[in-house]
Amino acid sequence: MEQELLERPVIRLKPKGPAQLVRFGAPWVFTDNLVMDRRSRGVAAGRIVELQDDQRNPLAICAFNPNSKIGIRVLDRDMGAQINRAWLAAKLRRALALRDDLFDAPFYRLIHAEADGMPGVIIDRFGDAAVIQPNAAWADVLIEDLAAALAEVTGVAHIYANTSGRARVLEGLEGESRWLRGGVDEPVQVAMNGAVYLADLTGGQKTGLFYDQRPNHAFAARLGRGRSVLDVFSHVGGFGLAALAAGATGALAVDASAGALTLAEGGATAAGFDAKFVTRRGDAFDVMAALVEEGARFGMVVCDPPAFAPAKPALEAGLRAYERVARLGAGLVEPGGYLVLCSCSHAADLAKFRAACLRGIGKAGRTARILHEGAAGPDHPVHPHLAESSYLKAIFLALD
Repeated sequence: MEQELLERPVIRLKPKGPAQLVRFGAPWVFTDNLVMDRRSRGVAAGRIVELQDDQRNPLAICAFNPNSKIGIRVLDRDMGAQINRAWLAAKLRRALALRDDLFDAPFYRLIHAEADGMPGVIIDRFGDAAVIQPNAAWADVLIEDLAAALAEVTGVAHIYANTSGRARVLEGLEGESRWLRGGVDEPVQVAMNGAVYLADLTGGQKTGLFYDQRPNHAFAARLGRGRSVLDVFSHVGGFGLAALAAGATGALAVDASAGALTLAEGGATAAGFDAKFVTRRGDAFDVMAALVEEGARFGMVVCDPPAFAPAKPALEAGLRAYERVARLGAGLVEPGGYLVLCSCSHAADLAKFRAACLRGIGKAGRTARILHEGAAGPDHPVHPHLAESSYLKAIFLALD
């Protein structure tokens, strides 16, 4: 341990850098707040370093990446901590204890990055299998130790590393997605809210399933009882299948991905809903516009699009897109029906998203009452110093 500490590079904050924020719990330091001299730039991406303030006072043990806008990710404020397999196992045990309190079955997000003490790391569990998204350089360096610790703590036999996605590009990371342990050839069945979903762990979006919407699926399902449901941007049938499980009369799922709709149909069949479940492939805006022209109306319309505003530069265009979704969706809700609008764009806060939605509803000539505003499930905890970890918004509205 002493040798490891002696060899640990030191990265310092610039004068007037955010030392106090780090002391109070901030999980990041941007590179432009760091002294980036030749020595610092020579430190390998993913290296564990000691972060000091401009007076050389130790602040935390961190992961460093000189190639990223986020140069420092705080791992531990114990300056004697060793970031190794045992450290990883301890973080996983803490996360697992929380999920065991929350869920009766091992299907959930196990590690939600900074909020679970593993910055840049996502781990979703699917029973005996798990998918890791190592979206930070330090996790790439320690991926084998992370897989070993995950198998030790949870007992999962199949572990997949998903190395695709925008976050890794921003970190300057490359690498092939691959099985680290075992392997699963077929989509995994996941039971939630009375429905069955098929998660493609290797070929689906992100890790194969969006656990974050679980409580919003449940709330929407109650509104959909005895009603017809339109599920736009449906992915594998999230809202539509949950509504059918709660007693909806029928559901139409719309998505641009043929693969996602095939999985949605498989979930409907597995739960015995195939006679009430229909899919329609195409651009969501085009399909909604066509449905308006056809005079279609539904008792509940749900729109859960991808992030239209993934970062601040895209905010205004993203808000216009959300407004358009709300306008088209509102035109498809029958009088007395419900409209559910979702956003996973952290750049668009709830107030801005709500305002865009209400503009769209107004332009559709409808009036609305807000019944409920939902967020991600508790297996996606929010880091108190990181607004980005509170990204998901769902607005439930009753229309005239």
